[in-house]
Amino acid sequence: MSQKKILMFVGDFVEDYEVMVPFQILTMVGHIVHAVCPGKKPGETVRTAIHDFEGEQTYSEKPGHNFHVNFNFDEVNPSDYDALVIPGGRAPEYLRLNKKIIEFTQHFAKANKPIAAICHGPQILVAADVVKGKICSAYPAVGPDIEMGGGKWFVNNDTASDACVDGNLVSAPAWPAHPEWMRKFLKVLGSKIEA
Repeated sequence: MSQKKILMFVGDFVEDYEVMVPFQILTMVGHIVHAVCPGKKPGETVRTAIHDFEGEQTYSEKPGHNFHVNFNFDEVNPSDYDALVIPGGRAPEYLRLNKKIIEFTQHFAKANKPIAAICHGPQILVAADVVKGKICSAYPAVGPDIEMGGGKWFVNNDTASDACVDGNLVSAPAWPAHPEWMRKFLKVLGSKIEA
């Protein structure tokens, strides 16, 4: 397996599991992951939120851990990276307002590099205008955005544990999908894990 260099967008109130677990999985298998946030330098933290599904009409939200940014956003050159990961939570709703985030996302899409997005992460894909003609999963509240952006929202009403692959895009509705989402993303990356 060749080592890949992966860019990950983070921001305050990114969903705790959706940033921690993929970061740990991808580094555990040997990839380099640069977690970046506009306005934050390596060693600084973003606050996370834990979203849970407890029977209400939407998720509940609780304070999560602090997550350390490990690379300077201002030094990112998207050409240096093999793939992009976009966790969910509340961060994507304002990260998508950052011009560089949009440009970086467009770079990955145009270069047909692997992109993994989960939960509210596809809000950034829609803002970057890269979901046209794509099948994309997301948290249900983001489904209308995907469809208005010209994509097809992949829906499974029974469970939040499915992941969807459409070419270079691997997407999922929420953190219960981590095993399938990361397994499919690693396959798109060309990573092979054997028991």
